[in-house]
Amino acid sequence: MNQCSIAQARDQFTQLVYKVEAGEKIEVTRRGQRVAVILSAEEYDRLSEPKQSFGEAVLAWRKKFDVDNWDDDLDIDEIFNVWDKSPGREDDL
Repeated sequence: MNQCSIAQARDQFTQLVYKVEAGEKIEVTRRGQRVAVILSAEEYDRLSEPKQSFGEAVLAWRKKFDVDNWDDDLDIDEIFNVWDKSPGREDDL
């Protein structure tokens, strides 16, 4: 991430906007301390999207894979290979 001072950002604002549009992020500093970050509108929109709660994510997953219409006979462990049914290694004490 590139850094520039507030004075540099003021003097080179147009060039900074072009860099940000190309995918760079610019840190703006005051007396060497980071005080702001300039990023593209696309990146800002991505970061400010509301996040799904866990419950909403589960409901979306159930809808995507039509879980409510699965057969009752399905072995979920077999489908997702969730459990390792091996006995594990022997322990030599």
